[in-house]
Amino acid sequence: MNPILITIGGFEIRWYSVLILIGAFMVLLMSQNEANRFGMTREFVFNALFWALIFGVIGARLYYCVFNYDIYLKNPIEILKIWKGGLAIHGGLIFGLISLTIYCKKYKVRLIRVLDFIVVPLLLAQAIGRWGNFFNQEAHGAVTTIATLKSLLIPDFIIEGMTIDGIVYTPTFLFESLGCFISFIVLLFVRRTKYLKVGSLTGAYLLIYGILRFFIEMSRTDALILGGFKVAQIVSVIMVIIGIGIFMFNSRKARFDDLYNDSSNINEIKF
Repeated sequence: MNPILITIGGFEIRWYSVLILIGAFMVLLMSQNEANRFGMTREFVFNALFWALIFGVIGARLYYCVFNYDIYLKNPIEILKIWKGGLAIHGGLIFGLISLTIYCKKYKVRLIRVLDFIVVPLLLAQAIGRWGNFFNQEAHGAVTTIATLKSLLIPDFIIEGMTIDGIVYTPTFLFESLGCFISFIVLLFVRRTKYLKVGSLTGAYLLIYGILRFFIEMSRTDALILGGFKVAQIVSVIMVIIGIGIFMFNSRKARFDDLYNDSSNINEIKF
């Protein structure tokens, strides 16, 4: 499996980087289109997501390096080589959220509204980005057999890619990618429902990805560990709790109060 898409001179362009950029572009494009329906300018969304992406990548890298400090203390320059992999999605989400919070507060825009616009295409971006892990032959699960993967109808090219040094691994990246993509399709329809509350899409994202990642992490062999526990599972539980909290909060609102698709909410998010 070749992680390099193309080499120009001495410069390598890797699948990992390209797929992350494609995912980021999809989030930008789809978030702009959705936010524009409610009167928010494309410029505001672009600027908000630009900074969220920058700090998200920094956060994703720092998060990964902190939990692998023994590796990077020996060779700190490796911290900068993000194109080789080593970005933790939870770190990216945390730092991206901090950036969005600051940006929205600065312009007095309701954060939860902006998050609702972003989380649906974010699932698509995560589905795309996981294929970068495939080309890097990382984010895989436990040792398995070719027969087992074939029984699950896993395509041959994935089986070949997950065969590393003669050992066959479970393609957990694929299961997470499919889970994110299916969830993306479902939420595309959900966000057009009549009585959807503001914040419910964000809550749904936290629940869906939290549960999905918790179970995926059970098989991951490269999981970040803290105190004997997998960090991703701890964060996933927190995500699920917050997601449930959002739905509980929304359940207390009147049926027609604070609806996602209510045009009367337009003025609150203009810029």
